[in-house]
Amino acid sequence: MVTIKQIAELCGVSRGTVDRVLNGRGKVKPEKERLVREMAEKLHYHPNPAGKALAARKKHPVVGVLIVSDGVHFFDDVLHSMHHMADKYASYGLEVIWRSMRGFDVDRQCEIIDELRAQGINGLIIDPLNHPRIIQKIDECVDDDIFVVTLNNDVETSKRRCYVGPDYPNGGRTAAALLRMIHQGPLHAAVLLGSLNMLGHCQRLDGFLEVMREHPDFEFLGIQETEDDDMIAYEDVRQLLADHPETNALFVISSGAYGAARAVLAAKRHDITVIVFDTIPTTIEMMKKGVIQAAIYQHPHQQGQRSMQIVFDYLVNGIAPEHEKYIMRNEIRILQNVEE
Repeated sequence: MVTIKQIAELCGVSRGTVDRVLNGRGKVKPEKERLVREMAEKLHYHPNPAGKALAARKKHPVVGVLIVSDGVHFFDDVLHSMHHMADKYASYGLEVIWRSMRGFDVDRQCEIIDELRAQGINGLIIDPLNHPRIIQKIDECVDDDIFVVTLNNDVETSKRRCYVGPDYPNGGRTAAALLRMIHQGPLHAAVLLGSLNMLGHCQRLDGFLEVMREHPDFEFLGIQETEDDDMIAYEDVRQLLADHPETNALFVISSGAYGAARAVLAAKRHDITVIVFDTIPTTIEMMKKGVIQAAIYQHPHQQGQRSMQIVFDYLVNGIAPEHEKYIMRNEIRILQNVEE
């Protein structure tokens, strides 16, 4: 019987590429897809899904999912795709333990990781805090043969196997370039982010400031940590506008855009340019009201789908990830294309 491994060797590609082509999972370059399909047809390859499912069920892989998602609507789409993939793979014996948390509590994230390990997980998909204790927990998981994928945020110094998510520095640079194009003249800008304990939030901030400091008339009014909470963002922006009435630009790095926009509306400030991330319904609402000028889309469905696929491929098929990082492209959305 012809195997995926044999097709991969004959085509000069990885087993993962062959698996994705033959099972319709993920994107493969057209020329490689054509080569794999032609070779499979030539060798009369026929998959045995029943046998594959039976073998996978014997392994009974268990995956823990830990996302800082409570109260963060961006993750609704991420989790929707993850649940869809988990349901698809359930016939192969894949079990998923879903856990979430609110805010950026290091102690709580450590506790949940320990709880998942105690439940015998073989894989972990985690939106991690960038903290030495979390890095240590991830390394302990890897040392215990748990396959770890970081999702949406990374901890690059850990032993995690791969990262799935956006290019954060590029996102910050893109936001700054947008702001400079949209808002002519002097810029007095403040930044809102969820937590300085999230590597991605810090990287977006660095990318933003890198470009903004090239502006001939830029004043940085500081950072507000909102814990990704709209109410905190509302109060922070309300106070910011009272303390710094010269504010004419806001960059919201993570969640909290709705609260920030409501504060701008309440202050009747029509001169403030607001750049945010994610095209959730409340962001679209504020774009239609003219408060938010642009959002940067980071493909939540693809993030959820890809992370679950990578873990399934490894635990069930023994296929290692081809890349250390699976980066989602930042896309600019304005009112005219936000609902496409």
